[in-house]
Amino acid sequence: MKRIYIAGPMTGKPELNFPLFHREAARLRAEGFEVANPTEINPDPTAGWVACMRADIKELVDCDAILMLPGWEWSEGASTEHYIAQKLKMRVIYLQAEVAA
Repeated sequence: MKRIYIAGPMTGKPELNFPLFHREAARLRAEGFEVANPTEINPDPTAGWVACMRADIKELVDCDAILMLPGWEWSEGASTEHYIAQKLKMRVIYLQAEVAA
């Protein structure tokens, strides 16, 4: 496993959850992984959901694994990414809420 995609809730979260995405990306990079981080793929918080998902999915399919942030199951985008990752037989890693705090 070399390249990990980060997926999680953004809509309705303070700062669109960017701080958690950035923190996890930094942690994974420090562990030697290449990271596909949606907050870096689409840094403009005013970008449209569909445009963001199109760009994100392009990156997701080139990853070896996906890291699911807490609350992903209530996010339409993260749920879609989870579904794609499972269908592509990618490793799925679930970050526990207490680790993310």
